Amino acid sequence: MTTEKMTGIQRAILVVVLVPVFMSLLSISSINVVLPSVQASLDAPTSQIQWVLSGYTLAFGVLLVAGGRAGDTLGRGKLFVAGLGLFGLGSLIAGLALNGPMLIVARFITGFGSGLLNPQTVGFIQQFFDGPRRARAFASFGSVVGVSVAIGPVLGGGLIALLGPDWGWRWTFLVNVPIAVAAIYFAYRNFPTSAWQRYVPEGVTDEARTKPDLDPIGTITFTLGALLVMWTFLELDKGGIYFAMLPVGLLILTWWVWWERRYKRRGGSPMVDMNLFTNRAYRNGTLLIGLFFTGSTSVWVTVAIFLQTGHGISALVAALVGLPSAFATSITSQIAGRYVLKTGRAMVAWGMSVTLTALGSSILVVIGVQLWDWPIWWLILTLSLMGAAQGFIISPNQTLSLIEVPAHVSGVAGGVMQTGQRVGTSIGTALITSMLFGLAAAYSWNWAFVGAFGLIMLMVALAMVVAIVDIVGTRRAQAAVPQGHEAK
Repeated sequence: MTTEKMTGIQRAILVVVLVPVFMSLLSISSINVVLPSVQASLDAPTSQIQWVLSGYTLAFGVLLVAGGRAGDTLGRGKLFVAGLGLFGLGSLIAGLALNGPMLIVARFITGFGSGLLNPQTVGFIQQFFDGPRRARAFASFGSVVGVSVAIGPVLGGGLIALLGPDWGWRWTFLVNVPIAVAAIYFAYRNFPTSAWQRYVPEGVTDEARTKPDLDPIGTITFTLGALLVMWTFLELDKGGIYFAMLPVGLLILTWWVWWERRYKRRGGSPMVDMNLFTNRAYRNGTLLIGLFFTGSTSVWVTVAIFLQTGHGISALVAALVGLPSAFATSITSQIAGRYVLKTGRAMVAWGMSVTLTALGSSILVVIGVQLWDWPIWWLILTLSLMGAAQGFIISPNQTLSLIEVPAHVSGVAGGVMQTGQRVGTSIGTALITSMLFGLAAAYSWNWAFVGAFGLIMLMVALAMVVAIVDIVGTRRAQAAVPQGHEAK
């Protein structure tokens, strides 16, 4: 039992890397609540406010894979601290912004910082943890993700209520600065020497150790393709030229796959080794979580708009509705971390079935509100059930997907997974909010909620199908292994 407990060094590493991750994800979830105050304070047009949102999302999303690759190649500690520095600088500029363009630039800088530091977290966990300890570390990672999504709006609304509409939104950014400085200090103090060096597996030649290959063409190509795909959906409501960016982005990404294969055949070290996707667990887990995020991350956007615009509930109260769900996620993530290696992907599929039940129950509540005047606060119960279910999905899926991924490519592997999540989030938010506003204009906010949650259920169901396919494939592979060989 003692071998499963984390050492002091492992606990220190986990705390140092998870606090900034929480901070970076908080910057995504808190911004929606403070945008009206930002617009009034800076007298910024709507187009600039949209870029305050889009700039961070784009910079964060397109740099994840490149950041993971750089960490694997140059040393994770270096990239982690560089990301922290950019994040802290961007937060400082954002908090002191004098106008809209200054805030937009700050959000880009902050997004680049997040894109650098986030994949290092996955790399550190893969490098310094194994077995049950790795599962528990990813469980803590899942708790951070769940809590940050729900507590961000509460933080934003609370600071505005406490400090007023001008300084309140500024402190949602400024609070990150001392945290970033402290994280840099503790990184230098607590990270072991190996965290600052390139992780090279045994058996690699001295030449490969001394000549890291960053694959610049592959890095630039992937970044451009991912940028165009994400940008299409972030600007979906504008149509026109933005629709043309999607096929161009997909074409570039197709060429990027060809380049990566060719680059490896010629003896280079590609940005992403396509052999990574021959690993069934990683391939299915990446697809699964991308589909899941396409639906699930729109839940809280839908709930916030529905409660505030549709039912006149204040932003702070609407944000508080998500707190029980966040706490439920943090608790069940820890429970899942103890048993995921025993239960496998079945745990993820079970979590998705409960999520579908919670989403369907939420639809039933709102139909009851529409037809029979039920109290809308029943949503707190159904959404809490969904939060509890997510604890059995996000971190367990990450643990299982990366279980056979070598540590020396774990940063880029984690970056690819997170990029899929960010792309899924962009697509889902664009499509689901468009449906929400369209149905609200045509019918009512209650029926709009039903339609939006119905689409979310569809995406979760598709993710669940992938989980079931993976379970069946794993069982067939295990059955194909002779008993004597398996015992060995």
